[in-house]
Amino acid sequence: MIFTDARELARMLRAKEISAREVLEAHLAQIERCNPDVNAIVTLVADRAADEAAAADERLAHGDEVGPLHGLPIAHKDTHDTAGIRTTYGSPLLADNVPTRDALVVERIRAAGAITIGKTNVPEFAAGSHTINPVFGATRNPYDPSRSPGGSSGGAAAALACGMHPLADGSDMGGSLRNPASYCNVVGLRPSPGRVPAWPDASPWSTLAVPGPMARTVSDVALLLGVLAGPDPRDPTALDTPGAAFAAEPPTDVRGLRVAVAPDLGGTVPVDPAVKVVVEQAARVFEELGCVVEPACPDLTGADEAFRTLRAWQFELTYSAMLDAHPDALKATLRDNILAGRTLTGPDVGRAHVLLAALYHRVREFFGRYDALLAPVSQVPPFPIEWEYPTEVAGVPMHDYLEWMGSAYLISATGCPAISVPAGFTPDGLPVGLQIVGRHRGELGLLRIGRAFEQATRHGRTRPKVLGSG
Repeated sequence: MIFTDARELARMLRAKEISAREVLEAHLAQIERCNPDVNAIVTLVADRAADEAAAADERLAHGDEVGPLHGLPIAHKDTHDTAGIRTTYGSPLLADNVPTRDALVVERIRAAGAITIGKTNVPEFAAGSHTINPVFGATRNPYDPSRSPGGSSGGAAAALACGMHPLADGSDMGGSLRNPASYCNVVGLRPSPGRVPAWPDASPWSTLAVPGPMARTVSDVALLLGVLAGPDPRDPTALDTPGAAFAAEPPTDVRGLRVAVAPDLGGTVPVDPAVKVVVEQAARVFEELGCVVEPACPDLTGADEAFRTLRAWQFELTYSAMLDAHPDALKATLRDNILAGRTLTGPDVGRAHVLLAALYHRVREFFGRYDALLAPVSQVPPFPIEWEYPTEVAGVPMHDYLEWMGSAYLISATGCPAISVPAGFTPDGLPVGLQIVGRHRGELGLLRIGRAFEQATRHGRTRPKVLGSG
């Protein structure tokens, strides 16, 4: 049951083939078995979840209408506010924080019938792609517990890989849905800005950070996107397309599509050879599926400067007062980002927006010629858990904790939707995901392409070491 696809599990629940109580008990037992090895779920509300499961079974027994996620257990990212449940953001400053309201994504998931079981681990204030913080410590990679699970949605991805829950919510600024999905052999979708509305949000017009879905399959990601997407008046950037447009199981026929492949984003970023091999192998799969595959990459000039400028601006806006009040309570890399934001001028921010505008139009023209771009999610395989970040990639020094994530955050700057799908393993058994980038607001086509690759390769069916599968 714990590795039954969420879509099938939801069908079984609605058909009364299993009960919400049984589903919850199976997942709580899996958490008890596996969580001590990986530290993915950091706050557990088992009693509350049991009450919710009982209420869910009662609603179905009485013939009440139930939502598309009826009875499915889910733990929410610890940067997403949950009413009545501790939400720490991975910071000692918020170790006892209990919100009085749900974040919008949590609100929608719960309204669709899902049962909250707890919270998943994050880096401090979701800064960086390695899930470790002073409150709960490090989350470990289920495929090799001596390695990082990525981040910032690392707890969510590790819990999915271990069968602790069938669906997960996350967020992505510079790769925080895609990187942990790649490292944990699951699926993570960074939607187009506005596709999944966000609230509360101190800078709702910003397009860098977006909430989105994670799951073990592309079809299950589509199911959750169907719940998360759709307009909301609290988010001024929210797109009008209703979530139901994305909820169906994606088709898999991709014959005739034009697919570009860029194993190092056109020479923009250094990439570990083991990762390059996986991307190149993926390109051959698409040829076998009937696609026209060509080496090509959009011109990403200005993407790095724009992303870094606007990220620093947003971090200063969000955390500057906290830094002033508690100067020694934030990790050094986060503090450096905030201070970098303080040095920005109005013309700096204006230049970043001009660069983004030019980038948008170059990428728009690129996707007039291609249906998808294949690229690495992360430039290195999962790295040792003792590191904060890799300081070298393929022999090239990394100057800060962002640079090694360029393969993900340069795509964030384009505004395109991108999905990480399990694509293979390094020779020593570490997962590597494939980043598939779609046209602006092209989630339906992207889900179709991602599912076609997933069904042809089945890499996501390989279970992690912590389960004893080797």
